[in-house]
Amino acid sequence: MEQFDVVVIGGGPGGYVAAIRAAQLGLKTACIEKRGSLGGTCLNVGCIPSKALLDSSEKYAEAKAEFAHHGIKCEKLSLDLNTLLARKDKVVLDLTKGIEGLFKKNKVSYFIGEGKILANNVVEYQNNKKSEQIQGKNIIIATGSDSINIPGITVDEEHIVTSTGALSLKKVPKKMIVIGAGYIGLEMGSVWLRLGAEVEVIEFLDRIVPAMDKEVAKNLQKSLEKQGMKFRLSTKVLSATNSKNGVELEVDSASGGQKEKITTDVLLVAIGRKAHTQGLGLEELGVAIDNRGRVLVNENFGTNVSGIYAIGDVIAGPMLAHKAEEEGVAVVELIAGQAGHVNYNAIPGVIYTWPEVATVGKTEEELQEAGVDYAVGKFPFMANSRARAIGSTEGFVKILACKKTDKVLGVHIIGPDAGTLIAEAVLAMEYSASAEDIARTCHAHPTLNEAVKEAALAVGGGAIHI
Repeated sequence: MEQFDVVVIGGGPGGYVAAIRAAQLGLKTACIEKRGSLGGTCLNVGCIPSKALLDSSEKYAEAKAEFAHHGIKCEKLSLDLNTLLARKDKVVLDLTKGIEGLFKKNKVSYFIGEGKILANNVVEYQNNKKSEQIQGKNIIIATGSDSINIPGITVDEEHIVTSTGALSLKKVPKKMIVIGAGYIGLEMGSVWLRLGAEVEVIEFLDRIVPAMDKEVAKNLQKSLEKQGMKFRLSTKVLSATNSKNGVELEVDSASGGQKEKITTDVLLVAIGRKAHTQGLGLEELGVAIDNRGRVLVNENFGTNVSGIYAIGDVIAGPMLAHKAEEEGVAVVELIAGQAGHVNYNAIPGVIYTWPEVATVGKTEEELQEAGVDYAVGKFPFMANSRARAIGSTEGFVKILACKKTDKVLGVHIIGPDAGTLIAEAVLAMEYSASAEDIARTCHAHPTLNEAVKEAALAVGGGAIHI
């Protein structure tokens, strides 16, 4: 039986990063991945293909509605969906092969198969061809998450789809209904809306993206409505079935009493994700699991069974690829005797709609609930010269800082390239910066980043350009 210092189960963002970092630290490392393609959900059927489609659909929408304002005339504009999807697939393939190359470069042993932990130092992996065992002094569970299905609704990935099926529809549907107004639902809804579908989003709660700053979420909804996306809030889906007329849904108000039947060509179920812990042998080993099926870990990512660790979507916290990556690095550094650490107050979240939304730290609602005395600095992109130049002036930057110390507690951006702009705020919070620290930092002109500087100035009432 081959022996390793570290065996990682799962080759997604958390798992493959953990494996590479472990190898860099001189630990003999193996990674087991059942998919046969590295990168996990994120790279294969999540973050990367969805962003490729978002980019393509954005260009198509711009060509239809915006190019003429720049003096660019597009006559007989048409959509070749097969080419669009093929580009997405090539992006995915190139990146997955890239990770295989990184494994070879760093001498990580890669085993294709479904992993199961037989003991705290033995892992079995199975595929169609063979079943073998390897030994690991340290085992890291990084098996990610799966889409949550609604009881009674059968997903076929053609007419009733998860995000996986929504990435590869054979044609643009006339109508798409999305269940769930979270990150995935809004992004995939935006793709097909831009390509020509009528899109309606059904959400059980009374607002979209409920964990986000309320003011930002409200502005995002208005923006998406202007683009043509429709919303049914405070509504629950009772049933959905395939028929010759399409997918037939029965919906009701969240409080009950207002049932209605509606029909759509494609139904996207995007109500969230759940930890993938089934079939790993955790129950037999006595590994502690919480009531949501997530692995319980201590501050060093260790489970209650010695030698077994867990990271990423299988443990508590936001189900984000970059959060898993940070945990992957931290856990192997701790195993190697170093001081691995993740600052959970500085984990950004991004919705890649247009305008984009990016957030880090506390929302106003969270600060109010905690009784924190805070100051707000806001700056609209309408007053930013670069936003004007590129014709994308929707949205604003909002900075929340402690009224007493001026320490930045949260930053929320809705606007052009918000996902890139948030990095400055994350760095500031990582080093416990004040709003004044950001305000006194020289920002290049003309850039979108200047809106962050102006919002920081506004915390102290000194914004220049508004």
